[in-house]
Amino acid sequence: MPAFSANLGFLWTDRSLPEGIRAAAAAGFDAVECHWPYDTPAADIVAALKETGMPMLGLNTPRGDVAAGDNGLAAVPGREEEARRAIVEAVEYAVAIDCRAVHVMAGKAEGSQAFDTFVSNLAFAAETAGASGPTILIEPLNAHDAPGYFLSDTSQAATVIDAVGVPNVRLMFDCYHVGRTEGDVMDTFRNSLPVIGHIQFASVPDRGAPDHGDVDYGQIFGLIDALGWSAPLGAEYRPGPDTDASLGVRDWLATIAE
Repeated sequence: MPAFSANLGFLWTDRSLPEGIRAAAAAGFDAVECHWPYDTPAADIVAALKETGMPMLGLNTPRGDVAAGDNGLAAVPGREEEARRAIVEAVEYAVAIDCRAVHVMAGKAEGSQAFDTFVSNLAFAAETAGASGPTILIEPLNAHDAPGYFLSDTSQAATVIDAVGVPNVRLMFDCYHVGRTEGDVMDTFRNSLPVIGHIQFASVPDRGAPDHGDVDYGQIFGLIDALGWSAPLGAEYRPGPDTDASLGVRDWLATIAE
């Protein structure tokens, strides 16, 4: 059975981040990941991770001015200074909690100037993280959920990664976003495997628990396992108001992974 990581941006959101870590451990998850943990003191996260023995797999760079519509900054021309401050903040926080990856959010932009801006900022992120620091991830987001987002599909992401040209910039392969945008999750996964740094999942198209919808996760998990992927898969889906009740948690995940 695959290992699973609880994404605490969606799961146990009624609890503080440290309590979410403890809930994920109690539910039998193998790891945790989060979105924007910056309001929580790093020491509190470290204490919960140490207590539970859970690794923290990833966090996101700050999005910018969310009220003004920002959804990341790294590909937005003219905002390089803000983008780099966000990258430094994310990498420093990741190092403080021993987090394995930082997702650098591209933001809303388009065109060749945005491409060049993104590549330059990712090179900065890779240098800031260093060879022994967190992996830098980029993630294509579908246009239904993130209209105007610069990075929209895996082929574009592969082109960006190739242009940056360093080994610690990799793809966050979210089966949900791929399913919404590119359709064939299995073939896209096979083609993307050489550059994948982390995998996430949710049902398509409603982003709920993956026991329904257009993507057969029994097949997907089987393929991922057959191709030799052993790291935890990120459960980044919307469980409803009660995470434990809606998931059946570890037993439920085990059932759909058989």
